[in-house]
Amino acid sequence: MDPQTAHARLHDKLDELDFILGPLGRRFSEAGFELALVGGSVRDALLGRPMPDLDFTTDARPDDILRLIADWVDTHWDIGREFGTIGAIKSGVQIEITTYRAEAYEADSRKPAVRFGTDLHADLVRRDFTIGAMAIRLPSKTFVDPHDGFTDLIEGVIRTPGAAADSFSDDPLRMMRAARFTSQLGLDPVAEVESAMRDMADRITIISAERIQVELVKLMTGIDPAAGIDLLVRTDIADHVLPEVAGLRLETDEHHRHKDVYQHSLTVLRQAVELEEHYIAKQREAELSTDDPTFLRAPDFVVRFAALMHDVGKPATRRFLSGGAVTFYHHDAVGAKLTAKRMRALRFDKDTTKAVGRLVELHLRFYGYGDAGWTDSAVRRYVTDAGPLLTRLHILTRADVTTRNKKKADRLAFAYDDLEERIEKLNEQEELASIRPDLDGRQIMEILDIKPSPLVGKAYKHLLEMRMEHGPLGPDRAEELLRQWWAENAPDDSSTDGHA
Repeated sequence: MDPQTAHARLHDKLDELDFILGPLGRRFSEAGFELALVGGSVRDALLGRPMPDLDFTTDARPDDILRLIADWVDTHWDIGREFGTIGAIKSGVQIEITTYRAEAYEADSRKPAVRFGTDLHADLVRRDFTIGAMAIRLPSKTFVDPHDGFTDLIEGVIRTPGAAADSFSDDPLRMMRAARFTSQLGLDPVAEVESAMRDMADRITIISAERIQVELVKLMTGIDPAAGIDLLVRTDIADHVLPEVAGLRLETDEHHRHKDVYQHSLTVLRQAVELEEHYIAKQREAELSTDDPTFLRAPDFVVRFAALMHDVGKPATRRFLSGGAVTFYHHDAVGAKLTAKRMRALRFDKDTTKAVGRLVELHLRFYGYGDAGWTDSAVRRYVTDAGPLLTRLHILTRADVTTRNKKKADRLAFAYDDLEERIEKLNEQEELASIRPDLDGRQIMEILDIKPSPLVGKAYKHLLEMRMEHGPLGPDRAEELLRQWWAENAPDDSSTDGHA
């Protein structure tokens, strides 16, 4: 990144935000307090990144902050008062103002002990990395950079303001943030930072699962999540937060015995990131409605995390056969269970956990399509089983092809092209995503003259199977098949005359 360009971006952003920075800075200055735009806000301005909110630091205490802004902002809240933070919204911009502070974790505590400070430089030295230890004093708009964070940003490195070991001891979550910045900003940790991460990896265990989850999501939705994950693995932090991924390093792929499954998984993740834009472009071309359940937005955590976790079932299913062959039968099902278990441990919500686990479970479903060929029934089942995850399953399946054998790669790509074309054609005819039997539950009960019971569900499931197998049947043919099924499955004490 060019330094002059970065400075120009900063000045432009400060001018653009002057309607907030100017009045706010003057309020604090006239009251005898310091105020500075700080941390990620300054870094993002230099990078030209979006700034959805603004972070400020001050020597004013929370009560003073509230007194100074209450009649100026549109709304405010003090949920972070314990940590010295007051939040507010002004003209649609979210701002947070925090009293200078130094915080550190006790040896066995999950919560930081907060101490308020009185000096900007002392506040900056306690921040996670030099790229977040820059500030703009207000209202003068003076650039403050005591730890040369600007140079580190230009050179693309991650460094701590003080000793890395001290920084990570104060707040172990900073080790996860290092990996997040590797993914989000394309930065590389200096040797001291990476060494400290490795030496203090087990310190991450005092951080709550919820906070780790937040950092993991940010990492996975960065521009290069594979780089961030690799940093966690090689520093042994993944042994504590994603042990299933760390455990892939010595495994072998069933198709190419000498392929490193860990590196394969990183490649699948990288290819999934690239394919997101391809499928979003297809959505635009098809003018797909945002209400469509398969609609995809990038970056997509679900498909990316599924790409990372899709082979985590291999260590538990590895079997050595005579002749040196290695198999991983049912690693898809085992991997889905392990993935769900890990996501629950990280406090992910049920819907996200279910979606990622389902993709892991389905990631092998396509293989064999090009060799054996699928009936229309099999295609319908593929679409129905994927449900709203269909676009993500397309991405995962294509991303999972990492072979260097060009002929094989071309053959698999051609086969999946063919499958997608068949899906599109069948979808035009049958609206596959919303396949239902030709008769609903009410009609089933009327035809069979039965009351609501598990039998209705079984009949409904049978008609759905027939619909999958044969396509649209129409009500007359569906009734004929229903009566045939009932003749074979009706309970002995059920009447079969009249309506049945």
